[in-house]
This record gives sequence, structure tokens and C-alpha cells, in this order.
Amino acid sequence: MILAIGTNMTEAHPVAATFVKDAVLGGAQLIVVDPRRSGLAEFANLHVPIRVGSDVAFLNGVMHVLIQEDLYDRNYVESCTVGFEDLKSRVMAYPPERAAEISGIGAETIREVARRMAATRPAMLMYTLGITEHTCGVGNVLSCANLQMLLGNVGFECGGVNPLRGQNNVQGACDMGALPNVFPGYQRVDNPQSRAKFEAAWGAPQLPGKSGLMIPQMIDGLLNGKVKAFYVFGENLANTEPDIRHVEHCLSSAEFLVCQDIFPTETTRFAHVILPAAAWSENDGTFTSSERRVNRVRTASPPPGEAKPNWWIFREIAKRMGHTWKSRSAREIWDNEVSQLAPSMAGIKYSRLEKDGLQWPVPSLDHEGTAVLHREGCFTCGLGVLTPVDWTPPAEVPDAEYPLVLSTGRRLYHYHTRTQTGRSAGINELLSEETADISRVDADAYGIEHGEMIRVKSRRGEVVVKAKVTDQVPKGLVWMAFHFREGCANWLTNPAYDPITQTAEYKACAVAIEKVA
Repeated sequence: MILAIGTNMTEAHPVAATFVKDAVLGGAQLIVVDPRRSGLAEFANLHVPIRVGSDVAFLNGVMHVLIQEDLYDRNYVESCTVGFEDLKSRVMAYPPERAAEISGIGAETIREVARRMAATRPAMLMYTLGITEHTCGVGNVLSCANLQMLLGNVGFECGGVNPLRGQNNVQGACDMGALPNVFPGYQRVDNPQSRAKFEAAWGAPQLPGKSGLMIPQMIDGLLNGKVKAFYVFGENLANTEPDIRHVEHCLSSAEFLVCQDIFPTETTRFAHVILPAAAWSENDGTFTSSERRVNRVRTASPPPGEAKPNWWIFREIAKRMGHTWKSRSAREIWDNEVSQLAPSMAGIKYSRLEKDGLQWPVPSLDHEGTAVLHREGCFTCGLGVLTPVDWTPPAEVPDAEYPLVLSTGRRLYHYHTRTQTGRSAGINELLSEETADISRVDADAYGIEHGEMIRVKSRRGEVVVKAKVTDQVPKGLVWMAFHFREGCANWLTNPAYDPITQTAEYKACAVAIEKVA
């Protein structure tokens, strides 16, 4: 069984979605929890169209049924987890009837989901940004983990909590320490032993012992002067961050802005220095997938003009600052630095990355990799922690002035802000502009026909796009993407963030629509 929640796999992860479809065609059960009737829902045994932002209430309702009807895996919970009584106390406050009021799903459907999952084990839970891009994103993820541990589904093949990452190498970037609170291999910066190890390896005494800034703090820091210099590496912030007007105001206020990218973007317009980087096919290195599999990336063609591999650019900047970095290739960086400093990758060397790569942790050179984490419920940290979570509404909810909910995501043909795919004539022919997807009920109420131009307004801005009247979208919801500059949903989205991860609430804000005369 597969529970897919908060994921538009058929458009955002079309390759991964083929495996899910094949599994269903082979007899696997599929439950899709998504406000929209996405393409994946067409393959589902059960589609559960919860209201945007009600995931915690819905999942708590499911867990209420599992506990109330004694359907959870009692042996697993007692032997492999801690915190059950606290979790039970919390979810008992979410009987199916209350969860139904919040989520918009019938109480009997909530019971059906619980009973189906309890009857089929192991079950795999998969989620994407529909879970994380909320002010309660951490709570959403914890609720997914609570459900899977309650069912005894963590630590087994075809089980677990499986995030589909937002881009192809997000996992690898995080593994390498591209987070404000960890060194490579998730070694915390506030751990004195970890700090001492990296200080010695890097020849850098007194590395900071506290977490760095996150993107929203960096951007706002450009305005108040806290951030004097800003280095943007492979990111088109002027299109991807919520409330574009505010972001552009901040970028234009930067004292010194560097952009390192493969093409000009909306963000490079603000740069004082632009460093031309080699694209993925012009680089040698590794990508790491959502299943922690490290694979080689080999150079297919030389970079054009003055473009250089990213590692070379960083190395040359360091050289001009008086530092000599010994590694002179992607292979040397991995073999001589990453595998030496990150225990979970100590057994990964380039010579071992032929064919299908390796899944970390790989603690030694004779280790074959780890396909399943926390096997048989033996958690890396000892016992799995069941964490009670309460439902909280989105930061901005509909009202009389802005009566509809805007939720955003991706469409099949284009990738992010079209920095790459927008240069393909064939892809542009397949999808040439943004639309606002609305229900037939709302279209009739506003006198809007399919293909007519409409204005979508929020408290932050407005865009004019074509209306796409579709059965995929429920009443009260407007759905848009951020691929096209003029119709980008991020002119409208709310810069409200999860307090822990600082991930923006792209999935929920209040809007109004009107037909353009």
C-alpha cells in the first residue's frame, strides 16, 4: 500500500510517479490525500480531498481511529518507540467528527483510511512540498512520522516516511552541509567535537558555534544592513520567494550581490558580479537522490565560453583570499575530504560509484550501503519519538475581501522559473503561459468562462492570467504555478514561514478573482 499525501507526483516527479502507477497496476493499493484531483488521484483506490492546510487534523483523526479501535501495532509501539501516551492524549482530542469539520472530509472516510492502512502492511507514505510548504510544515512531517510509527511501518522495505525532494540534488546539497546548522554529514555546528574536527581539517580556527541565517533572514538583512554581501548560487530568488515585490526591494538594497548561475535570470539583474557556472552536464561530480543514493555525474560536454565548474569557482575565490585548497577535481574533493570528514560516507569513494551507486550510511570501504534506515524498528537514535502535534490554520485564511484560497505548485512541462526549460522552444510550445485553475462552481459564480482573462489579487499584489476551469480543483480553491514571470504566483504568495525551518507557506494564502473586462 502507498499513502501519497501532499504530493503532485505526476507533474512534479513524473519519473517517480511511473513507479507508483506501475505498483498500482501490479496490485498495490493507493490512497491519495490532496485537495486537488491530481493525475495521481486517477490511479487511486481512494482520493481524499482534504482542505488546504488541514493535514495535521486529518492525520490526527486517522490516528484516533487506529488507537480507539486498537488497530495500531502495539508490539512495535511498545518496543520501538517512546511518547505513546502523550500522542494518545493529543489525538484523542481529534475524533473523526472533529477532524471532519476541519478537513472537510467525512468522518466515515477518515475511518476508512485508518482501517485500510491497518489492514495492509507494510505501507509506504510519500510526501512532497504540499506537506512542508506551510507554517506548520514541521508539524505536518511529524504527523506523517507518527502515523507510520503507530502502524509499525518504519524500518521495512516498502514502508517508511519518504519525502520526494524539491529538486534533483537537494538531498546531496544537504548532505554536504548546505544548511545553516550542520557541517557535511549532518554534524552539528554547535557540537564542539565536530567543530574541532573541521577547524583542523580546514585550517580555520574558531568556526562559528551557532547556526547561520536562513534565506528569509538573509533577504530581510539586505534592507536593515545586517547582511552586507550576498552570494546567490544557482537560485532565482526574484521569482521563487514569496511576495516578489518585497524580495526585489531587498535585492536592490544589497551593498554587494554576487550571482553564480548558468544563465541570466531575474535575480542576476540585481547582481554586481555574475560568475558563469558550468551546467550539470558540463560538470563532473555526484548527485544524491531522495533514497540517499549517491551516483556519479559525468561530463557530457565542455562548458561554453568562460563558464567553469562550481568547485573551481569557489576554489579560485578562496585562492584570492589567501587560502590554498589542495583538491583539484570533484573526485579529489570527495575522496580526500567528504569521505574523510563525514562518517556516514566514509566508505564511499569514486571507485565504488560505478553502476548503481551507494546509499549512505556507508561507514567503511567493505560496507555495501544501507537500503533501509531504522531496519526492523531499530532507530539510529535508539527509539522512535512519537511527537504530539496540534492543528493550526494557515497564517492567512479567506475573508470577505479575499474569499478564496490560493495554493501553488508545479506543472509538468516546465521546471521552476524556466531558467532552463524556458529556453526550449518545444517545451514553450507545450506550455506557453500561466493559468489560474478554478472549479466550475466558482467559474459560474463569477461569470468566468474557460480561457477568459481574469485578475487574481492578494494583499501583496495581482496578476492577470487565463482561467482554466477544471474538475481537478474544488470549490473555493485557486491553483497556480510560478514558472512564468508575468503570471508568477509569487507576486501573490504570503511571506509567512514555519518557525523552525523558515519554509514559506506557498500552499495557502487568501485571494480574490474577477473577470477582466
